[in-house]
Amino acid sequence: MFTGIVSGRGLVQEKTMLGGDCRLRIECADLGLETAHAGDSISVSGACLTMLDPDASGFTADVSQETLNLTSLGRIQIGQAVNLELALSLEDRLGGHLVSGHVDGRAQLISRHEDARAERFEFGVHESLAKYIARKGSVCIDGVSLTVNEVDGTRFTVCLIPHTLEVTTLGSLVPGDEVNLEVDLIARYLERLVVKDGGE
Repeated sequence: MFTGIVSGRGLVQEKTMLGGDCRLRIECADLGLETAHAGDSISVSGACLTMLDPDASGFTADVSQETLNLTSLGRIQIGQAVNLELALSLEDRLGGHLVSGHVDGRAQLISRHEDARAERFEFGVHESLAKYIARKGSVCIDGVSLTVNEVDGTRFTVCLIPHTLEVTTLGSLVPGDEVNLEVDLIARYLERLVVKDGGE
């Protein structure tokens, strides 16, 4: 479980294809992995992966075919930056919102423009996911917890403060880029609970 408050950024050092899926080596010397163990969970641009061989300089992780198909990790390149967050502990502050790291799909950046010292980003999303996005609700974009400002059909806007633009990869996005999207956990479970036996 995560909060969507990014711990730091890493760089993809290696990408090895292995029988339909792949293994990544991510360099993140500033993340503080000295106490990390193999098997620990870590959010990589919003996707929950299992750390293998963690050390002071970084870690490796296997990425399943499902994750490659559903997320932007399928097109990730060596040298590309990723947002990283260590798994939540019971002693941590819940600064963002509850994030599982189970990406629902991808969204596309439509536009971005200045809004005082912040920037307003407009994203488009497939209609199958748009129903879970509500004004003033939470979304997780590339591992970053954000508040939805406005919703218009399959489009929604979020406002990014200077700190978020500086410490995450979202500041480098340009219109047309795709991002990993996780909708709010409560919305998904609520839908499941209210669906009738007949599927209505």
